[in-house]
Amino acid sequence: IQQQLGLARSANAYVPAGGPGAPAGSPLLRPAAARFIQPVGECEYKLTSILEELRRDSWPVPSDSRPMRCTGLALSVALAVLEAAWYQLPARVLLFVGGACTSGPGQVVDLSLCESIRHHLDLQKDNNNARFVKKALKYYTQLANQAVRSGHAVDIFACSLDQVGLYEMKVMTEKTGGCVVMGDSFSINVFKDSLRKFFETDSTGFLKMGFNAKIEVLCSKEFKVCGAIGPCTGTGKKGCQVSDTIVGEGMTTEWQAAALDKESTVAFYFEVTNQQAQNLPPGKQSFLQFQTSYLHPSGRRRLRVTTLSYRFAEPNTIDVAPGFDQEAAAVLMTRLAVFKTESEESLDVLRWLDRKLIRLVARFADYQKDDPSSFHLSTEFSIYPQFMYHLRRSHFLQTFNASPDETAYYRSVLLRASVMNALVMIQPALLEYSFEQQGPPQPVLLDAQALKPNVILLLDSFFHVVVWHGELIHQWREQGFHNMPEYENLRQLLQAPLEDAKVILDERFPVPKYVQCNSGGSQARFLLAKVNPSTNYAQTAGGGAGMAGLMGDSGAGGESFINTDDVSLKVFMDHLIKLAVQS
Repeated sequence: IQQQLGLARSANAYVPAGGPGAPAGSPLLRPAAARFIQPVGECEYKLTSILEELRRDSWPVPSDSRPMRCTGLALSVALAVLEAAWYQLPARVLLFVGGACTSGPGQVVDLSLCESIRHHLDLQKDNNNARFVKKALKYYTQLANQAVRSGHAVDIFACSLDQVGLYEMKVMTEKTGGCVVMGDSFSINVFKDSLRKFFETDSTGFLKMGFNAKIEVLCSKEFKVCGAIGPCTGTGKKGCQVSDTIVGEGMTTEWQAAALDKESTVAFYFEVTNQQAQNLPPGKQSFLQFQTSYLHPSGRRRLRVTTLSYRFAEPNTIDVAPGFDQEAAAVLMTRLAVFKTESEESLDVLRWLDRKLIRLVARFADYQKDDPSSFHLSTEFSIYPQFMYHLRRSHFLQTFNASPDETAYYRSVLLRASVMNALVMIQPALLEYSFEQQGPPQPVLLDAQALKPNVILLLDSFFHVVVWHGELIHQWREQGFHNMPEYENLRQLLQAPLEDAKVILDERFPVPKYVQCNSGGSQARFLLAKVNPSTNYAQTAGGGAGMAGLMGDSGAGGESFINTDDVSLKVFMDHLIKLAVQS
C-alpha cells in the first residue's frame, strides 16, 4: 500500500522543521506525504466540503444481504499511510463503524442475512457461525502491533443495533491506549457527546491527552514484576526484576501506550521473592518506582516519577490488615479475572474468585472453628466480599443475555478505568430522594428493599444513569401535581435527581446512556438487574408475587420483588462464612 501511494519509508516522509536540532513534534511533510496529511487550518474548508457532499451509496443492497463493508482493509490503509507519513509522531486513527465487516481481511460475518453473526454460545462451541473469529482476531492483532510500532492509537466509535465486530477489533484499542465508545445510533447523545468530549481542550487550548507514553518500573530486590493489565503493550525490556510468572503484558519492566488521558489507569502485578523470615525481617524497607514519560500536545515531553516505600511486617494479621486497601484490591482482582476470561471459561474464573475470597476471609477474619455465629470481619475487609458478590453478577463475568460485542465493550472500558470508576462499574451507586429527608440525597444499599413507592432513586452504573420513580411519585407526576404552585416541593423533588444526573453525564467519558423510568415500566429493568434480590419469587408463597415483581409491583412492606434465580447477598455471605470457618 505504501509503495502504491508513493509513501515508502525509505524516502523519509518527513524532515524536522528547523533542521537537525528541531523538535520532533513539528515536522515538515515531504510532497508525497503532504498529499494525505495537512494542518487542519490548510485543509479544513476542503474537508468540510467533502463531508457535506457525501451521499448515501446508491448501489442497491439486496433485502436478504448485509451491506458490503471492508472495515479491516480500510484500517490497514489508514495505518499504512500514517506509518509512512507520520512515524513515531502523535496520531490517532478514529474508526466510525455502523456495521460488521463482511468482505476482505477482518471479515466477521457473511453477506447473507440467513447467517447469524457469532454469539457467546457459538464461540464456546466453535461452530460455523464463529468460523471467521480466529482469522479476524489474528488480523486485527497484526494491525494493533503495526500501530504500536508506529506509535499511533486506534479509537473505535461503534454505533449500531446489531454487532459490528468489536469483539475481534478491541485488541487494537487495548494495545495502543485508544478508547471505545458503543451506542445504538450515531444520532443519539451517547455518540455525539462522547465525540465532543474526546476533542475537549484545556484552558490553554491543548487537547486533554498525551502521546507516545512509556512507563518503566524500578523496584528493590524483594520484588519481581509479573506484568501489567491495562491500555498498554510491553516493550520487551528485560532485567533481573522480571518474574517468570506472567500476568497480562509480562516478561518486561517497560510498557508503551500510543495515547493516554487523565483516566487511563494501568494495573501492575508483582511477586515477593525470598519470602523466608530471615530474608524479610520486620521493618525492612523496600521500594517501587514508576517513571511515566509522555509527549504533551504542546510538543514537550513530560516525565512523572512516583516512588513508593513499603515496610515488611510480621506474618500476622495485626500488622498486615491495616495496610489492606479493599477498593484497590477489588479492582485488581476484577482486572485479573477479566484477563483470565480471555483464555478460560467464565465458570472456572468464578470458581477461582471464590477460592481467593474464601482464603482471604479465612485468613483475616476473627472466628472460632466450625462456629459461623462467631464470625467477625474487620472494617479493612468488610466491603470486599460485597464487591466480589456484585462482580460475580456483573456483565464482566456473566455473558447471559449479552452479545460478544457488548461484553468486549464493558471489559475494554473497565481495563482502562480508574479505581473509583471501576468500583462504580462493579457495584453501582444508588441515591434516594424523598420528602422524609432534608438536605442532599442519601446513599442507600443496592437492594430490592430500596425500591419504595414514595421515593425517587438515581442509579449510576457508569454505563447507564437511571432515574427511577416509585409508584406513588409516578402517579403524582402523571396527574400533573408538580405543575401546581401548591406542590412546589414535589417539583423540586422531581428536579433534583435530573440535575445530579446531568452532572454525571457532563463529566463522564464515554458518556453513559440516560434512562428515566418508573415502577412497573419496561425500562426499570436497568435498575432491577443491578439490585441485590433480597426479596425474590423464591421467598414468596407460590412465587406469584415474585412474577408480578418483574414488573415492579411492591410487597406489603413497600419493597419490590425481583423475579430472579440469583442468590441474595445474605445467602452469599452465609455460604462464605460457613466455608471460611469450617475445619
